[in-house]
Amino acid sequence: MTQIMTQALLSVANLRVAYPRQSQQDTIWAVDDVSFELKPGEKMGLVGESGCGKSTLGRAIMRLLPEGSMVEGKAIFQEKLVFELNKTQLRQFRGEVVALIFQDPMTRLDPLMTIGDHCLETIKAHQPRLTKYAAKKLAIETLETVKIPANRWGQYPHEFSGGMRQRVAIALALLLNPKVIVADEPTTSLDVTVSAEILDELTRLCSERDMALLLISHDLAMVGEYCDRLAVMYQGKIVETGEVKSIFDQPQHQYTKSLLDAALHLQAVDESKAINNQESVILEVKNLKQYFTLEANLIQQLFAHEKASVIKAVDDISFDLYSGEILGLVGESGCGKSTLSRTILQLLKPTSGQVKFGGQDLTTLSSHAMRSQRRQLQMVFQDPHACLNPLMTVGESIADPLLIHKLATPTEAKQQVHAMLEKVGLIPTTEYYQRYPKELSGGQQQRVAIARALITKPKLVICDEPVSMLDATVQTQVLELMLALKAEFDLTYLFITHDLWVARFFCDRIAVMNGGKIVEIDSTEKIFTQAQHPYTQKLLSAAPLLATAT
Repeated sequence: MTQIMTQALLSVANLRVAYPRQSQQDTIWAVDDVSFELKPGEKMGLVGESGCGKSTLGRAIMRLLPEGSMVEGKAIFQEKLVFELNKTQLRQFRGEVVALIFQDPMTRLDPLMTIGDHCLETIKAHQPRLTKYAAKKLAIETLETVKIPANRWGQYPHEFSGGMRQRVAIALALLLNPKVIVADEPTTSLDVTVSAEILDELTRLCSERDMALLLISHDLAMVGEYCDRLAVMYQGKIVETGEVKSIFDQPQHQYTKSLLDAALHLQAVDESKAINNQESVILEVKNLKQYFTLEANLIQQLFAHEKASVIKAVDDISFDLYSGEILGLVGESGCGKSTLSRTILQLLKPTSGQVKFGGQDLTTLSSHAMRSQRRQLQMVFQDPHACLNPLMTVGESIADPLLIHKLATPTEAKQQVHAMLEKVGLIPTTEYYQRYPKELSGGQQQRVAIARALITKPKLVICDEPVSMLDATVQTQVLELMLALKAEFDLTYLFITHDLWVARFFCDRIAVMNGGKIVEIDSTEKIFTQAQHPYTQKLLSAAPLLATAT
């Protein structure tokens, strides 16, 4: 009796992709001769460093590449050639057949539409005969699977944290019950507990609905925990593929070995850290509150007598940050970490409380006085797009703070920028100086953002998930670079992350945030070995560990 092979849902054969180039130089293939198959219910992880072609591969399958890109090879979905679909077929393919979850949720969300409207529009476009009541019921159920409560239906994307926006994007992908999900770093901005819940949900749906998952990630431990097969990408090519366990146990390619070594290096760090200087306090946060009011609409106010509900994003927080230390701030998405950082920087005026920097209360300063303080207080954002102007070259973006604060002449600024580009590993510096953000990978953009924040030699740098978009090798390089720059420039870091292993590697102390409050603060070693609060214990138990992934 012959064994029946499971038909592939999606097969990619000899795929090559090149982005449009202005010059007539030799073609540079971002994806170079890639072939693989995805079967129903199969979960395949695609890993590799930023810029290796992972995201390009995902976008090519969905036909979301810029106009003028060169594409060779085939992508076949259930015997249909994806690159030959007409507009109507392509629209159906993108929603109902293969759904894409992006790394940056704002590429999917319209800032002028509520979350509810996003859901209803998606359903209406593909299932026009569904009643509004049925569509809303389906949407609310789907939102609840990614832990978004129904009372946030009428809110806009800017009212959600980065992690909450990503949950919305995942819900939109799941609405139409697709056959294949291409997830491009879907949990990069999420804390470990929510990440685990969402990946559990995605992998459960794969089994229940015979849905295939292509999980593009730089997180080897996560891929090891949730995927059956692994493909390792390097310089546009798949250099190794196979069962997860066999690759983790016996990697064949040198690049795969280096990825595993880098990830294990982050996790096998020495836990005995000491705070060098507990005498000098650089930042004092006292009874800080940041409350937001959600107004009920007029009809609700008149007939339901609903009062405005209050979100306590930062709820009476107090802590000291010592000069020269690295304080980690961990907690789930939506717990108030990013709001706290923006309130400290006075990008948001606090509801009440004090923020003293170098003994001066920042909450009392005028906007002009605060602007001059920002030379000493810099921030590295989670999303490098937040601080990179798409119309400015990399060199201009990094030089900008020097010229704003009149710290250098244009000639001096250019020299300093070249030196900083070299320090963040963007070599040759003359080439990267002239590039625009759109010509860089996500990881390269984040290095530019770090260089821009450090160019003024600030005393305190607030880092909001600065390495969450980077693969393990680049993460390690950037963290070690930040440690070297800390020693060179006598920096102090407030380091916000949802990655507990990064926090353990990098931080002297850790503050754990939950529901707008700091529930526990202690040395890194004690947090990891003697956690007191149940929430801290929950976070630690949810964190995927590479050593156990095998």
